Amino acid sequence: MKIFISSDMEGTAGVVDWDQCRPTGAQYGYFRGLLQGEVNAAIEGAQAGGASEFLVNDSHSAMANLRPDELAGRARYLSGRHKPLYMMQGLDASFDGVFFVSYHGSMSGPASTLSHTYNPKAIACVRLNGVPAGESGINALVALGHRVPVVLITGDGITAEEIDPFCPGIRAAVVKTSVSRFAADSMHPDQAREVIRDAAHQAVQSLPHATAPAIELPATLSIRFRNADLAEMATWINGAVRDDELTVHLTDTDPIRLYRSFVAVVMLTRGIAE
Repeated sequence: MKIFISSDMEGTAGVVDWDQCRPTGAQYGYFRGLLQGEVNAAIEGAQAGGASEFLVNDSHSAMANLRPDELAGRARYLSGRHKPLYMMQGLDASFDGVFFVSYHGSMSGPASTLSHTYNPKAIACVRLNGVPAGESGINALVALGHRVPVVLITGDGITAEEIDPFCPGIRAAVVKTSVSRFAADSMHPDQAREVIRDAAHQAVQSLPHATAPAIELPATLSIRFRNADLAEMATWINGAVRDDELTVHLTDTDPIRLYRSFVAVVMLTRGIAE
């Protein structure tokens, strides 16, 4: 049984500030250790449920946050930037399930700790088939393309709620409660790992009955930007249609191609936003 793990960082219990999850931050070393513990807990729980092979795609910031020698389960480690499929690089139809570990809420939803949608300097809101979507819902497009179910997400309660319309029945390990965008009530790290371990165990045991993400095709991603210049630049991507001063949309029958177009928009607009 093969499990694909896309690991972010903002959803880790205890993380509430950008300084804690950016390599330049004074506290980064400690909090990357907490992230490593949660990723390992997901692997250990999956192993207990029968999984035997793992690929961890490090998907946060410069995408080099974990220590390969400390990964549980002798997991393969996909790290580094400029990945064509970004947070979902490495996933293919040979995998049995997908885990989203340490994910966070979207920029447009209720207050979620360190909320953003790919780039907070550029993107204000994304809707998938008219439903507000965070990174988890957008990333589920790639899982749909390969017909692989997304069976676990970890983070705060808002993050768990946001993915439910796209992956109904997903197991959620809620390890903190957001108070605001920069405050959260987090479990003790040991308890957070126990919760993740148990949810991962249940998730892999549910795989025989799990289905691919419930996203109707052709699918449409509607992207609202923080200013009109960004929206104009997004139309340079083939297939991006301007809806108003701030919004463009992308539609495609192929969910992976749609995701790649979205990533191209993110990368292009990142330059002007920064």
